[in-house]
Amino acid sequence: MKHKPLRDQVIVITGASSGIGLATARMAARRGARVVLAARSTDVLARIVGEIEAEGGQAVAVTADVGQRADVQAIADEARACFGGFDTWVNVAGLTVYGPLREIAYSDHERLIQTNLWGTVNGSLIAVEHLRRHGGALINVGSVASDLAFPFQGLYATSKHAVKGFTDTLRMELIAEGAPVSVTLVKPASVDTPLPNRARNYMDREPTLPPPIYPPAEVANAILHAAVHPQRDIFVGGGGKMFVMGKALVPGAYDELAPAIIALQKRGEPPRNPTGALHAPAQAGDERGDPPVYVMRTSAYTRATLHPLTTLAIATGLAATGALALARRARRPL
Repeated sequence: MKHKPLRDQVIVITGASSGIGLATARMAARRGARVVLAARSTDVLARIVGEIEAEGGQAVAVTADVGQRADVQAIADEARACFGGFDTWVNVAGLTVYGPLREIAYSDHERLIQTNLWGTVNGSLIAVEHLRRHGGALINVGSVASDLAFPFQGLYATSKHAVKGFTDTLRMELIAEGAPVSVTLVKPASVDTPLPNRARNYMDREPTLPPPIYPPAEVANAILHAAVHPQRDIFVGGGGKMFVMGKALVPGAYDELAPAIIALQKRGEPPRNPTGALHAPAQAGDERGDPPVYVMRTSAYTRATLHPLTTLAIATGLAATGALALARRARRPL
């Protein structure tokens, strides 16, 4: 399946007021797409739309809480009213909570699931009602936490596991009915966004993300690639892919890394804003955060996987190397 060029598309992006959503909106507009931006921060969205229009792009903003189905329906309605519909829908909106599961208030657990899981469910089901008639792409942003557990971000990992299960099931149902809709799950590793700064924090230290950390533009590029050239899953960051493979091989060894993973999620300074943006919009408007460690410039692994011939060449090379090693081993005398 192949979709329209970006310059001919209308793209809906939730969580567009910061981080990956904002980076994707700006990149899509610069590549000629008309964009519909959705988030809770009305003033920030208005400023971003102004920036895009000042550069010659076309954009419209919708204030919405993706955890509310009526709000998400309003996003789709605005896209139809302004641009006649949409070709790609990207579910990015998400938040996290740092702290031991036993210490986190039920209301915080509930709110995180409402945004991360139900926001994705709402966006996907409403988007697909339009896309199954007109064709297009649904892109959900999961995480390496769709495949890995992270102590002290337990409900975040739970929500991303659930997003993966939902996305995979929806894809299968669309295939069964022959709908002209591609479904992609993008799974970033740690990304330099304000996610930790906007988190609800129960720890005694300011939160951060474990390295390696990648720039949000790398995720935005993968999302927009999938809008034209669909792929089932895209890992952003070779480091994340390596951790997932390692856990699959030796899950017990990964579990033993729990103390190190907890330590890597803590900065040396006390909490700045423990309340975060979980229950109300706050600290929106920035693509990037301020991680205390080096941020990778790109991900060679991700760039390679976006091009099937390169991926095939890598796989063929690995297979040939393995076959050669087995052949040499077989020739050794016993």
